[in-house]
Amino acid sequence: MPLFDLSLHELQHYRPTREEMPDFDAFWSATLAYTRGYDLNAHFEPVDQGSRVFNTYDVTFNGYGGQPVKGWFILPAQTEGLIPCIVMYQGYGGGRGFSFDHFQWPACGYALLMMDTRGQGSTWSPGDTPDLPTDGANPFFPGFMTQGILDKTTYYYRRVFADAARAVEAASSHPQVDSGRIAVTGGSQGGGITLAAAALMRGHVAAALPDVPFLCHYRRATTLIDTAPYNEITRYLKTHRDKIDAAFTTLSYFDGMNFAARADAPALFSVGLMDDICPPSTVYAAYNHYAGDKQIAVYPFNNHEGGQGFHHLAKVRFLERLWGG
Repeated sequence: MPLFDLSLHELQHYRPTREEMPDFDAFWSATLAYTRGYDLNAHFEPVDQGSRVFNTYDVTFNGYGGQPVKGWFILPAQTEGLIPCIVMYQGYGGGRGFSFDHFQWPACGYALLMMDTRGQGSTWSPGDTPDLPTDGANPFFPGFMTQGILDKTTYYYRRVFADAARAVEAASSHPQVDSGRIAVTGGSQGGGITLAAAALMRGHVAAALPDVPFLCHYRRATTLIDTAPYNEITRYLKTHRDKIDAAFTTLSYFDGMNFAARADAPALFSVGLMDDICPPSTVYAAYNHYAGDKQIAVYPFNNHEGGQGFHHLAKVRFLERLWGG
């Protein structure tokens, strides 16, 4: 895929006007208050998936609507005292998979809480958390992008972002986690969720590491590319021609640009300049609105895979500089 978006110089200065409804903060405050009306009830059950160097726990905590959300919690074996924790969110369609899929961060000495994404986990990585919407929703194009898209209260990602905030609280509740050193991270959809969690849990998140983030600058993404998953929205609107304004009004409550403007933890982003799934301009739209200290790693010849192992090392070095070895 050749370069197709703005030049790097243009990207560095690309800061589009944010579409934001006046009740954005009130909506999310009410969503979190509703979610916290249910006990967190975080459980960490030891499981044996073959590792002798990591202690692995099957996690369950109550997310949006008091509904149970699954995850993995992994600690380096023989850990003593408080250690920093990484809360990780999964890419689109994937579930939590197996615990041994997520040993990179524990191998570097961190605790890890890997959150399962409700309703997902039946495409490339298995999941275990059902989505149980309590409100009615509109017909939708297959996938998750248009489920409940005509109303902010029924949109799918309202539940996911509330779960993400609770995942940070679940990590903080573990007796071996240093609650002052919690980082949130994830790639693609996980990167978009990272931005939401960093904003919603402002003051409780000490670093944000969004990789090639999805769920940012929907209007540009849906008119610039025709790749999945953004094309779920365009195909829905191709049929529902009279729902365009309603859909984008809802999406404004879930746009990574708006969350980025509210997040202040030190952040390291990544972007692939040939990314035709999460276009570079949508990543930079969020990055340039980010309210905290920030850096971005640019991978000029990479598509949506971004920096992969190279970037994991960059994230490790970033946290070492931030928190020490």
